[in-house]
Amino acid sequence: MTDEQRIRKIEQVLEQLRPNIQMDGGDITFVKYVDGVVYVKLHGACAGCALSTQTLKMGVEQALRDEISDVYEVQTVEQNV
Repeated sequence: MTDEQRIRKIEQVLEQLRPNIQMDGGDITFVKYVDGVVYVKLHGACAGCALSTQTLKMGVEQALRDEISDVYEVQTVEQNV
């Protein structure tokens, strides 16, 4: 899988997860992919929420790892990098 294909798949998975995140008043956007790590930005109610780490690790990261074998971690960023 090329990086371009990988990024396209990451964006597809995030789009599938987005409605659930938006139900709680938040949102998530893809920032970049580097060496197995997906960087995302959390918006709205998700930014600074005490449960955002749990959502990220048990929800987003697990979904991405299930779909893309090269992904091993998801991290949040405060601003686009």
